[in-house]
Amino acid sequence: MNLLTIENVSKSYSEKKLFNNISFGINEGDKIGIIGVNGTGKTTFLKVVSGVEVPDEGKVVKGNSVRVEYLSQSPDFNPESTVLEQVFRGDTPLMKLIRQYEKAMESHTATGEEIMKLTSQMDSMNAWSIESDAKAILNKLGVSDFNAKVGNLSGGQRKRIALAAVLISPCDLLILDEPTNHLDNDTIDWLEQYLNKRKGALLMITHDRYFLDRVVNEIIELDKGNLYTYKGNYSDFLEKKVEREEMELASEKKRQNLLRKELAWIRRGAKARSTKQKARIDRFEELSEQKIDIDNSKVEISVASTRLGKKVIEVNNISKSFGDRKLIDDFSYILLRDDRVGIIGPNGMGKSTLINIISGKIKPDSGDVEVGETVKIGAFSQETYHMDDSLRVIDYIREGAEFISNEEGYKLSASQMLERFKFPPADQWTPISKLSGGEKRRLYLLRVLMEAPNVLILDEPTNDLDIETLTILEDYLDEFPGAVISVSHDRYFLDRMATKIFSFEGNGKVDQYTGNYTDYKEDNRQKDINSSEEKNKKTVDKKAEAVDSNQGKKKERALKFSFKEQREYDEIDEIIAGIEEKISELEAKINAASTNYSLLQELIAEKEETEKLLEEKMDRWVYLNDLAEKINEGK
Repeated sequence: MNLLTIENVSKSYSEKKLFNNISFGINEGDKIGIIGVNGTGKTTFLKVVSGVEVPDEGKVVKGNSVRVEYLSQSPDFNPESTVLEQVFRGDTPLMKLIRQYEKAMESHTATGEEIMKLTSQMDSMNAWSIESDAKAILNKLGVSDFNAKVGNLSGGQRKRIALAAVLISPCDLLILDEPTNHLDNDTIDWLEQYLNKRKGALLMITHDRYFLDRVVNEIIELDKGNLYTYKGNYSDFLEKKVEREEMELASEKKRQNLLRKELAWIRRGAKARSTKQKARIDRFEELSEQKIDIDNSKVEISVASTRLGKKVIEVNNISKSFGDRKLIDDFSYILLRDDRVGIIGPNGMGKSTLINIISGKIKPDSGDVEVGETVKIGAFSQETYHMDDSLRVIDYIREGAEFISNEEGYKLSASQMLERFKFPPADQWTPISKLSGGEKRRLYLLRVLMEAPNVLILDEPTNDLDIETLTILEDYLDEFPGAVISVSHDRYFLDRMATKIFSFEGNGKVDQYTGNYTDYKEDNRQKDINSSEEKNKKTVDKKAEAVDSNQGKKKERALKFSFKEQREYDEIDEIIAGIEEKISELEAKINAASTNYSLLQELIAEKEETEKLLEEKMDRWVYLNDLAEKINEGK
């Protein structure tokens, strides 16, 4: 079923045409990822689809009953609201219904029919358990203080609150702008599973390539005002895009050949102006006007780094606390010149604190950091607030360096480097204030690299960078002749870049692993298996000791069942069968309630209690049957 249709939509920003006469439709069950170079208008496109902005031309057609929820890149917040108040405020269909129901119940004029209708709507939107559902989702997103004032929270926490607000609201089309930004890896894993199970259509912008691979079934690419659709996930998109570009290149070559032939005919001149000859001239003019925009350029980073000596950075027994909270406890590491370190862990654990200590921005409470004499650190932080928005793009880069030498030893000007970073000459005199968030991040990255560092410290470098820039950054890091330390939640980036992982485990503990992110996850999975097996073995041994002890005690007296034991022995098989049947029923209910978090928590808790009871009964069954055998042997 069609939910929404875009018909011949065009939109411009200042003099820049973002998209031109594009059309497409969204159907029930579609899970669509939008990609494209920063500044191509992806966020504006979402705003047009969601109705936040009006297109310059064309229209968006949506069914009257189709409900749409939209998560913007920069949601609005009331700083005085609590977390729960913020989640429940706004004019979403669900919130409107709840307020309407509450008003009707308080009113003495509402008819029974009106209340029954509202009750039915509350049932259909699962509005009765909204508070418990909201709390469950907030917990999953790493927000546990529901009464905290929103104004006191970080930007990342506020974004997660906004995400929770749209996830709890039933809708036919969910529109998300960069939902994985500010989420840690475990939370992204949970969001993947949630969106895969969720019914309804999905339209989102994300640069997380694993997320695109595992969630979407269609890719939309915005490129120079045009829209291209590809069925399948990110891996399918890569294959199909290569095919499309090859076909376009073949078409352009064919057009150029025809153009050359027609041009040769025109130059020879025509003695008579027949209709046929005029048709040839018209054909030439038509071919001249046609052009397939094939851009084989890409963001290129070939900046040379400063020479790096033997000693790089040594971290010696550092600790850091804020108040009563210990973030880093007695951490040491010797950074090697070719190290590629990825830092992971839940938000707020101290990842940024560690790299700020290493880069000298803050001091540890104890311990010290020794930096080699030849070390030149290039630090790329999460925020771009330090950029002067009144500066023009080229002036901002010139502040870092007027010229830079590339790997071949050639000098490149600031303007030439900007062109390699997809800032053409016409855009280089644009004030920074007019750039998109992603364009600012790309400009900031170039500024860091223009200063020719030999140690790179990157704090969430993948946030707001488009996939093309990310790919080239990863290629650059492959060849970078120095050490790299990066905090990141982007699993694909960590797999491509890292050869060591620092994992923040809480209470100041930082574990070190050799390998990339996938290696780390596999290592942890194996540890969990081994721990579970060891725990099971100890439980079995303990049960065996208990049985032996009971048997020894029974031997000291006449072996026989007490009245209570005899009755228990006669009934225990049937009791165990009943408990096992109840566990099976609970498992079925859990599977059916996968999106109802309040009910899900209750069912899981009940299942755990029932399994505990089964374990107790099995222990008792072992004892009673063993005792029965001993009694029979003694007769």
